[in-house]
Amino acid sequence: KGDINFHQVGFAYQNGTPLFSEFNLSINSGQTIAFVGATGAGKSTLIKLLMRFYSPSLGHITIDGVDIAELKLEDLRSAISFVSQDVFLFTGTIRENIAYGCKHASLESVIAAAKVAEAHSFIKALPDGYESQVGERGQKLSGGQKQRLSIARAVLKNSPIFILDEATSSVDNETEEAIQRYLAKIM
Repeated sequence: KGDINFHQVGFAYQNGTPLFSEFNLSINSGQTIAFVGATGAGKSTLIKLLMRFYSPSLGHITIDGVDIAELKLEDLRSAISFVSQDVFLFTGTIRENIAYGCKHASLESVIAAAKVAEAHSFIKALPDGYESQVGERGQKLSGGQKQRLSIARAVLKNSPIFILDEATSSVDNETEEAIQRYLAKIM
């Protein structure tokens, strides 16, 4: 389902400075929440703890009542669609980049995800459409275009947990509003 609970979580970086202590949070399946704070306040660290890039020094995190430390890393991360502010695209086509992680995705499902991410229009305008090469790390695309492909990739994955980490920072306000409307619809 995607119920997430942080139970008395404590975390400190290697230098020993505690970032969290006795942090508690419950997020119900289907609920949308936002973390707002200054740079360095720990917003991205919460995500990294949830995805087990870091381990809490105290307490534990559960998804649907199961401690994430007990889950296979592959199973945990397959339950999460994550869109970062820093987009990574691979050398290949737009279609391949959207379908990354969903190898057997049909073109129709790739197009549907691109529409949700407000990417379909710019993709269709390219000479080779979905078969257009993105170049190394997406060098042939603007920052906003790369971000929309990354969002389309997460939409296509269709995991029960969907996380955006400043993921719309590279798109204009109108596109951000459209993406938010579509995400609200699919959620």
